[in-house]
Amino acid sequence: MIGLFFLLIPLSAFAQETSVTEAARQSNALQQSAQLALSSPDYRVTAGDIYTLEYAAGTVPVVYKIVVDTSYRIKVSNLGVINAAGKSYQQLKAEVEAIVTNNYPLSGGQLVLTSPASFRVQIAGEVQNSREVVTWALARLSGLLGDENLTPYSSLRDVSVTSLNGQTRAYDLFKAQRFGDMSQDPYLRPGDVITVNHITRVVSVTGEVERPGEYQLLPGESLQELVAYYASGLSPIADPSRIELVRQVGSAVDSGDKIYLTRDAINSGYPLQHLDTIRVPSIAELIPVMFVEGAVRVTEEGDELTTATRLTIRFNAGENYASLVQRNQAWFSAISDTKNAYLIRGAERIPLNLNPMLYDSSYRSQYLVEHNDTLIIPFRQYFVTVSGAVYSPGRFPYIPDRSWDYYIGLAGGFLPERNTREKVDIVDLAGKKLTKKDIITPETNITARANSGLYYFNQYGPVITTVLSVVSTFITVTLLITQ
Repeated sequence: MIGLFFLLIPLSAFAQETSVTEAARQSNALQQSAQLALSSPDYRVTAGDIYTLEYAAGTVPVVYKIVVDTSYRIKVSNLGVINAAGKSYQQLKAEVEAIVTNNYPLSGGQLVLTSPASFRVQIAGEVQNSREVVTWALARLSGLLGDENLTPYSSLRDVSVTSLNGQTRAYDLFKAQRFGDMSQDPYLRPGDVITVNHITRVVSVTGEVERPGEYQLLPGESLQELVAYYASGLSPIADPSRIELVRQVGSAVDSGDKIYLTRDAINSGYPLQHLDTIRVPSIAELIPVMFVEGAVRVTEEGDELTTATRLTIRFNAGENYASLVQRNQAWFSAISDTKNAYLIRGAERIPLNLNPMLYDSSYRSQYLVEHNDTLIIPFRQYFVTVSGAVYSPGRFPYIPDRSWDYYIGLAGGFLPERNTREKVDIVDLAGKKLTKKDIITPETNITARANSGLYYFNQYGPVITTVLSVVSTFITVTLLITQ
């Protein structure tokens, strides 16, 4: 029990602190809403509003609370009654303060909105879930239709709002969002029923238009409205002579029917169907192309090249290979053999040394770039030489970031009878002696030392033994003869 008692104390304190924090948050939100309503000429008097009226009745200060109910009939202290239905806060304020002034001149009467009303509206139709939402008088229609509650078939071109008196109006939120027509995005009122209707026709446009995207078309609208009105017209590099339309609805094949149109189809108002997709190509697509293959990078930040790459390059007529190479120097890396590049043109193979093109800005190639040319950039092959006390000495392809023992392994490893303690001499291309910790560079020589004394003993021992045996035999025979 004692433990439980001490446990309840901090839990109670925590709950109290949480309650205070939540109350402070709600109070701050209420204050912000009141300030926004006071500064907005659009705020309409709403059932549930609480106003504070202050004035001086002679020498007596009067503070009077006014709560608006659903009748919208407001009693102004004991001075009169006002019908506030349909009025803005500013209109109500002027009428109330005028009544006070007429009864008490110089009373300093002031009406202030202290607590804006909140109310419920219903959302139904083509939405994920029909529901009621709590909102207030400065909330617009678009703010309540969050993407999370819409479906792929929700129409923003046909949203209807039915008020408490049964009047229904349709709104086009596209006009509000695109053109700022706020008459199409109204403020909501208590008891409104919002109905999101089903789309009738959605088409998409891509390519060379100013505003590509997916659009919900109204009845009667055609390719002309899609391009000129919704997509804001063709871009400066559009090619309207080759417009592509893919029609899915009613197509005999899964991929859809492809229809080719021209500018005349735009001008004549070509009819569009639901889910049509239009692509306006670019005149740049007509620019001829050539190909670059081999030891080339795709981007400047690309990794070190290890496999061949194929690039498709667009070029302008009359361009020569010197200018093409100079403006694309980022293609090449240390392993690009630019000296031995060559050009494949049809069945012809043309050697093309790119080095003077890369390093001499005034150089001009005698070869112009032609459509479907293929420029081949071979890989520059480097080697590392391994010699000495290894099983298979030789030259081995250089691989970046590999250590000395990698190349010793390629040579079959050390000969244990000739090399002890893995002793090696490493010398780079410039003649600089390297240590085992240094990075192995192209054309480095690695020599495994033949430093085993036992190896030389085993190699020359039999010869020495034979010589000594012969000498010993000779001496023995000589001694026997002399005796």
